Amino acid sequence: MPGRPARRAELAAFLRARRAQLRPADVGLPVGNASGRRRTPGLRREEVAQLSGVGVTWYTWLEQGRDIAASPQVVDALARALLLDPDQRRHLREIAGLPALERETLADEVLPRLQRLVDAVAPNPASIYDAHFDFLVWNGPYVRIRHDPGRLPGDRRNLLWMMFTDAENRARMVRWEPAARAMVSQFRAAAGRRPDDPRFAEIVEALSGASPEFREWWAEYPVRYFRPVTVGIDHPELGRIGLELFQLRPVEHPDLLMVVQVPASDQDFERMATLPGAP
Repeated sequence: MPGRPARRAELAAFLRARRAQLRPADVGLPVGNASGRRRTPGLRREEVAQLSGVGVTWYTWLEQGRDIAASPQVVDALARALLLDPDQRRHLREIAGLPALERETLADEVLPRLQRLVDAVAPNPASIYDAHFDFLVWNGPYVRIRHDPGRLPGDRRNLLWMMFTDAENRARMVRWEPAARAMVSQFRAAAGRRPDDPRFAEIVEALSGASPEFREWWAEYPVRYFRPVTVGIDHPELGRIGLELFQLRPVEHPDLLMVVQVPASDQDFERMATLPGAP
């Protein structure tokens, strides 16, 4: 596999560096040997192996950059043994070729920050979703031009639910079916990355009962990642406008998705600027 030798070398360098930065007292080990001195700066390899519950030879090979596989459980054990902070633990998993850890539920203070972000891009409609395409925050232009997620019940405040069950949104979209199919494809890809996530299963089961189109298209197993696209909207007050879609991810929360909808032309921008409540 291309890049594997370089990845193994990076993993080995990181483990050696972190081991050298620790002292026995940091991990609850006695200081010194029988003579009262330690020849090795930091922890010894056998000490890291002991603390993480792996074989000394195997750990030595890992630090030597040999072609051996490390399971998620072993990598997490090494992270604990080496007292890695969250950023270092994330880096260790990345250079070990493992998927990122699941994010915890967003803290209450994060949502106001995200709300300020979408508000700042007005007059462009903007919204942010979690990994399940559940709405987290959205701005005023999104409500006035597309729809109001706040009208949906909490457990159905979801982009898929809006697309397949909101009659007003469907009527406004010039080409609803291609957009809906693309969304199913992106949702399929997201669900495939988390096959044991109950929220995905819940959405699929409920939508399959509520929407014949969703049920049919989901069974086809479509997979397609996002591609740049312009959607047409027939707005009751503005007439037809084109919106170019952009997808962005906050670095500190890469499992979240921000979608900004930018007027596709100067004429579209001018029409949107006439909407009551526009900045």
